[in-house]
Amino acid sequence: MVFIRDPCGIACLIVTYGAVVYADYVVTRWIILTTMPLSIWAPFHVVLFNTVVFLLGMSHLKAVFSDPGVVPLPANRLDFSDLHTTNNGTKHNPPGNGHGSEWTVCTRCETYRPPRAHHCRICKRCIRRMDHHCPWINNCVGERNQKYFLQFLVYVGILSLYSVALILGSWVWPCTECSQNVIDSQLRMIHSVILLLESALFGLFVTAIMVDQLHAILYDETAVEAIQQKGAYRPNRRKYQLLADVFGRGHPGLWLLPCATLNHGSRYHDTPLLSHDV
Repeated sequence: MVFIRDPCGIACLIVTYGAVVYADYVVTRWIILTTMPLSIWAPFHVVLFNTVVFLLGMSHLKAVFSDPGVVPLPANRLDFSDLHTTNNGTKHNPPGNGHGSEWTVCTRCETYRPPRAHHCRICKRCIRRMDHHCPWINNCVGERNQKYFLQFLVYVGILSLYSVALILGSWVWPCTECSQNVIDSQLRMIHSVILLLESALFGLFVTAIMVDQLHAILYDETAVEAIQQKGAYRPNRRKYQLLADVFGRGHPGLWLLPCATLNHGSRYHDTPLLSHDV
């Protein structure tokens, strides 16, 4: 389990959970229980909405605390003093790695790193297939937690859409049996408008990131590689195989479950550099 002590990331975590808790409170208290108190749909929406909240929370916690693919440091400190230049990615084939692909040397971590690994200045470590450092999960998005990050985006999008639908439904089909208390009506309207704006904002935001993540997966190019204009890692592989590399080899119907997947394949097709190899 990892946790990055980054003030910006911790603040974003607080904002994320605050927004989710507020959405759950407004939908349950002021939308469902207030506008459909005697309807058979009330318990259905309460259970379904909180199920999405639960899955969102689980996927987010997995993305926050999972190892994104940190490249292990060697047991003995290596001497790279002659490589401390402005170039942080000197190509090198480490002794004993047994692979034809070129590894690189990270002069900040002072260790070898496999192809497509990059150094994160916030995590202060090299991350396998690093896409970017996301403050909303206070962690890097890398080889081992990209699945959970994408699940989190999907569930935020579903929750936002669900909230908007419930709010608009309560306005279009007002409850004739609801309490006519003026204060309650005003409070419900205020909370509904705030949640509507919140849902629209977060929904559009995560949709844009989700599209970007899917593009990165389907074209096998991380955000770091796109910035560096490295297109050498695009294999001629089916889109399903690229998605399975992220979500695991299980049935696609299980890809949105925030749990570990058996037979989760590595996209490097090589083994990590062991400390006794250097």
